[in-house]
Amino acid sequence: MCHARLVLVGLTGISVACAAACHDSTSPRIASTQPAPATLTQLPRALTPAEAAVRDAANAFSFALWGKVNAAQPDTNVFLSPLSASFSLGMALNGAAGVTYDQMHGALQFGTSSLGDINASYKSLIALLQSLDPTVKMQVANSIWYRAGFPVLPSFIDSTTANFGATVQGLNFSDQQSSLATINGWASNATNGKIPTVLDEIDGQAEMFLMNAIYFKGSWRSQFDPAQTATATFTPAVGAPQSMQLMHQLSALNYAVTPAFQAVDLSYGDSAFAMTVLLPTAGTSVETLAASLTPASWQTIVASLRPLEQVDLSFPKITLGYKRRLNPDLQALGMIEPFDSNGADFTRMASAPAASSLYISFVQQDSYVDINEEGTEAAAVTVTGIFTTAEQIPPVVRVDHPYIVVIRERLTGTVLFMGKVVRMP
Repeated sequence: MCHARLVLVGLTGISVACAAACHDSTSPRIASTQPAPATLTQLPRALTPAEAAVRDAANAFSFALWGKVNAAQPDTNVFLSPLSASFSLGMALNGAAGVTYDQMHGALQFGTSSLGDINASYKSLIALLQSLDPTVKMQVANSIWYRAGFPVLPSFIDSTTANFGATVQGLNFSDQQSSLATINGWASNATNGKIPTVLDEIDGQAEMFLMNAIYFKGSWRSQFDPAQTATATFTPAVGAPQSMQLMHQLSALNYAVTPAFQAVDLSYGDSAFAMTVLLPTAGTSVETLAASLTPASWQTIVASLRPLEQVDLSFPKITLGYKRRLNPDLQALGMIEPFDSNGADFTRMASAPAASSLYISFVQQDSYVDINEEGTEAAAVTVTGIFTTAEQIPPVVRVDHPYIVVIRERLTGTVLFMGKVVRMP
């Protein structure tokens, strides 16, 4: 019987090759030794119009951010969680006002949605993602860490804790070792140790870090047999051929083909979550295919996937780490003023006068993915750093009234002289 044959040998940013052919129907069928959970066919409830609007906005932001990042890094592996960036920036949006708010709202693709609808939909999305499949570990965590004594507005804390479930805590940023251990420890715990470090230092002008962590671990509905994994050759877009570990299975999978690419769906657990792999055909570069992805083209791809009795799939076993500061990508999406140290408006985040000098210094994402015979483990942490432009005002010491002096040997602590001056001699 004819079926699709795919040799999937790369992730985003790497050129690959593929073929479609009839395969010997006597080839072994590789399947998991455990029975697959029942297939989930619908959500537990219909999305409200507000939730659907924010869902569409989140997907629009995903492809918009993907387009900017991918264009900036040709011939480079990319593994990004736009959703994690959206959560982190969504918290910051609650502290923005004026043009800063408008530009962030626009870059996040929220259209006409109100902040109230946005927050409520973030809250329901977090709950929905974490409850859809009990066989898949899907965790979303948010946190806010601010400099102890920084006048964070209670309204900002209330909105982020109520809608994002954020942990909010003040830290002594002057104690770098302790603060970094707390912040990095949170990131590590939230990603099951896959992203142990997100900050190496805390700048003297840092006032707040708004963080999102997403952790995913799911087993394929149809797992690869480790005995079928073999060494093979990978042909990158640039450079010499490379060695890789290529997994293989012959299974019933959803599949689509166009003149530009083949697509195959690999489902996890009860099928609520899936990995869709796009493989460019000969004559189409992966960069061209990547640049073509938009919300509309993506919907067309998903709608075209159809179940086949057999797909002969070969796919690399791979572990990938990725890190990127997203400032230029977000600025390209219209977020200009939020990064402007002289123009940003975060007056809904802190009380005056501190709020007047706040701006976004950086938005950074660290991510990780491990794809193997059993399934996929993936994680991302996005940090939005809120800094102040206020210059550190030096303490004033004007010795114009009675004072004391102590002359000491600093290393041993020995006091040599002590004196008090109550008048000029």
